[in-house]
Amino acid sequence: MAVLLNEGPLSGHFLTGTSMKINHFRCPASMQGLRPTVLAAVLFLGSVATAAHAQSNAPGAARAYDVPSQPLGATLTRIAEESGERISIDSELVRGLSSPAVQGNYTAEQAAQQALINSGLQLTRTGSGTLTVRRAEKSKAGNHNGASALPEVTVSGKAPGSTTEGSGSYTAFSTSSSTRLNLTSQETPQSITVLTRQLIDDQKLGDLTDALGATPGVVVQNATVGQDAPYIYARGVALSNYQVDGIPRSSTMGPHLENTSMYDRIEVVRGATGIMNGIGSPAATINMIRKRPTAERQMSVTAQAGTWDRYGAGFDLSGAANDAGTVRLRLVGDAKNQHAWSQNYAQKSQSLYGVAEVDLTSQTLLTVGLNHLTQDTQAPILGQPLFYTTGARLMSSPSGVGFPSWTYFDNTVSTGFASIEHRFNQGWIGKIEYSHSQFDYDAVGYTPSLNTITPTGSGFSISPYRWNSKLKQDTVDAYVSGSFALLGHRHELIAGVSSSSLKTESPSYTRVAGYPTALNFNDLANAAAPSFTRSSTLSTTEEKQNSIFISSRLSVTDATTLLLGGRMTNYRYSNGRAASERDDNVFIPYAGIVQNLNDTWSLFASYTKIYKPQSYWVSVINGLTADPEEGVGYEAGVKGSFFDGKLNSSFSVFQTDRSNLAVWSSAISAYQILGETQSRGVELELNGELAKNWQIGGGYAFALTKDMAGAQLLTEVPRHTLKVFTSYRLPGEWSQLTVGGGVSWQNSTSNGGSPYSYQQGGVGLVNLMARYTLDRNLTLSLNVNNALDKQYYSYASGNRATFGAPRNVIVSMKYDF
Repeated sequence: MAVLLNEGPLSGHFLTGTSMKINHFRCPASMQGLRPTVLAAVLFLGSVATAAHAQSNAPGAARAYDVPSQPLGATLTRIAEESGERISIDSELVRGLSSPAVQGNYTAEQAAQQALINSGLQLTRTGSGTLTVRRAEKSKAGNHNGASALPEVTVSGKAPGSTTEGSGSYTAFSTSSSTRLNLTSQETPQSITVLTRQLIDDQKLGDLTDALGATPGVVVQNATVGQDAPYIYARGVALSNYQVDGIPRSSTMGPHLENTSMYDRIEVVRGATGIMNGIGSPAATINMIRKRPTAERQMSVTAQAGTWDRYGAGFDLSGAANDAGTVRLRLVGDAKNQHAWSQNYAQKSQSLYGVAEVDLTSQTLLTVGLNHLTQDTQAPILGQPLFYTTGARLMSSPSGVGFPSWTYFDNTVSTGFASIEHRFNQGWIGKIEYSHSQFDYDAVGYTPSLNTITPTGSGFSISPYRWNSKLKQDTVDAYVSGSFALLGHRHELIAGVSSSSLKTESPSYTRVAGYPTALNFNDLANAAAPSFTRSSTLSTTEEKQNSIFISSRLSVTDATTLLLGGRMTNYRYSNGRAASERDDNVFIPYAGIVQNLNDTWSLFASYTKIYKPQSYWVSVINGLTADPEEGVGYEAGVKGSFFDGKLNSSFSVFQTDRSNLAVWSSAISAYQILGETQSRGVELELNGELAKNWQIGGGYAFALTKDMAGAQLLTEVPRHTLKVFTSYRLPGEWSQLTVGGGVSWQNSTSNGGSPYSYQQGGVGLVNLMARYTLDRNLTLSLNVNNALDKQYYSYASGNRATFGAPRNVIVSMKYDF
C-alpha cells in the first residue's frame, strides 16, 4: 500500500500496507541510554525490515476489486493497499464522506475514480506520478464537476488544497497568512508566495535561511556564516515577523535556524500584516506550516553528501496508533555534519519533530507536539576587511582567510505546543492553542579592528567576547471562525484573542586580563584562545503583548469582496530601567478589496498601519530609547489564476511611509534615527504549472527607500532582484528523469562609502538540479549551486565584507516504504 493522507500539521510520504504499527514499537534495554534522535533513527530503521517486503503488486495493472460501500477514506486506502499505487489524500477533504461499492476489474486509477463519484472531488496525477485527490474543478457555470459542494473547512491554515506535500506543485490552492481567513491567491489582497514542499525538496532548501534566499522579493545577506542571524529584507525594509502555524514567533528566538524537514510549506506575505502580528515591520511575514500526522502508516528515509565533506540523513514516519485511526502520530528527524570553504569551519545540527493528533470526538481534535533543534558551529565565517589603511583593496578569496578554532556559536531551540479545535453546528469552528519555546545560545567570538590593517598585515587587533543568553516565549491564541448569510450573500468572519510573553536572561562575561589583542591579520587563524569570568548578575528583559482581533471577508456582490479587520494590542516592555520601559496601546486597522474581472483576472488593493518598537540593541548601542517605527502601507495590483488554480500570477505596486527608522551608520558606529522615510516598488510573480509536468516558481522585485530629502537609504541592499526556478519531467521513455534549474540575480550595491567607497556589480547565480526515479520507492537527486562558480560578496558594509558560497554539489537519495 502507498497512501498519503495530508492531515494536520503533518503530512508526507508513503507507507506499505504491512509496515509495523507505531504503538507496537518496543525499545530494548540496551537502547535506553541513546540520545532521542539516535533512538528514533534506530526504531525507524528497525521497522524497515518488516515493511520492505510489502511491494508485491505492480501499480498500473487492472485487477478485481470487491470493496463495499464505506467511508471514502477507507475505500481509497484499500484501493492503494491492493494495487500498490500511490494515492495522496487530504483528510479534511474526505472527512464525513462515503463512497459507493467498487466492484469489478479496474486499474487503481479507475477504481479510485469510481469511489469518488458524487463526492465533489476529483483525481489527478502529479508530475511525480502520484494520484492526488482534490476538490473538483469548477465549470464555467461555477459548479463543481460531478458533485455537490463539500462543507467549508474554515480552520486557519487547514482548508482543502492548502497542504502541498504530495501535490508535486509549486503553488498552493489556499493560504491563510494574510488575514487568517482561508483564501486563494486571487482572493488575497496582498502579494503572497508559497514555498511548497516540492519546491523546497527540488532546491534542497535545508533551513529557513536557505528558503528565504530562494523567495522572490526577499533579500538575504549573510554577514557571517554560522554565527548570528542573517540580515533579511523585503520591500527595502528589514524583516522581523515570523510565525509557526499562524502563531507569532519573536525574531530573537532563532527562527532562521528552523529545519524545513518538519514543514509542509512556508507562506510569505509581503507588506505589513499587523492584523496577524500586532507589531512588526512592513517588510513581510514568514509563516511556517508544520506537517501533520497521517491516518495511514508511511515512512521514508533520506541521505545526502556534498562538497566540503557535508553529510546528512533523515527520516519521516507517520501513521495511526490504534485500529480506529483516532490517534495519529508523526516523527520527523534530520541530522547534518558539514564543513565549508573556510579553514577550521565545522557545523553539526540535529532536528527532531514529533506530533500527535487525537480525535476526542467526531467534532473535537486535540493536537500536541514538540520539536527540538541543536546547531553547533566551530570557527564561524566572519567578514573580512575590504581596504588597507593605504586605501588599496585587500584582495582575497573565500578560502583565503581562516578563523580561530576556539570561536564557536552553539544554539538550542525547543518548542512544545498543544491545541484543541472543535467544530460547532452551522459550520463554525473554534480553536485554542498554547505554545512554549526556549532558545539558548552560547558563543565565543571577537570584534576585529578592520580599519587599521597595513599591507603587511600589521596594525590588526581583536577584542574577544563571550555571549550567553536564554530566551523563553509563551503564547496563548484562541479564535472562532465561520460563515454567515446576510443580504443574499455569504460572508466569513474570524475573531479571537492572543497573549504573548517573551523573557530574556543574559549573564555578562569579562575577559581575563593579559590577552594579547594585537596580532598579524595574516595569522588570524592561529590567534591565542581567551579566557573569561562570569558575573553573578543577570541582565533581564520582558516583553508582553495582549491582543484582540477580528477579520472579515464580506461579499458585496458576486464579483466584489471587501476585507475589513483590526487588532488592538497592549504592548509592554521592561528591562529594569524606568527610562526604557514602554506601555503602549495600539490599534492596527486593515482594509482590502478584491474585484473579480472574470474567472481568470482580479484587481486588488489594501491598506494597513504600522507599529514596531525599536529593537533592544538600538537603545543599547545608542544609549537611549527611541520611539517606535510607525507609518502606513498601501498596495494595489492585479492577479491571474490559470488552469483552475494550477498556475498563479500577480503584479503589484506598493508604498510604505514610516517615521523613526533606525539605520546603522558605519561612520559613527551607531544607529541613526531618521525622520520621515518612504519605500516604493513593484513586484511581479509567477508560480505553478506552466504545462503538463512543467513547474515554475519565481518573480522580479524592485524596492527603493529614501529619506525626505530624496537620498537613497540602505545602499548595501539591492534595489532590483530576480529569482526564478523551474523543473520539467521528461515525457515518454525518459519520464523517470526530471531536470531543472534557476537563476538568482541582483543589481549593483554599495558599501555606504565609509571609510572607503566600494561598489559590487550585479551578481547572477545559476543553480541546477536533476532527479531520477529508479522505481516507485527510490529517487536520486543532484543539485549544483552557484554552478558558474561566481565569486561575490553576500554582504558588504563599511570596511567589512563576507563572501558568498562558491560552487558546491549535493547528491541525495530518498526511499519511500
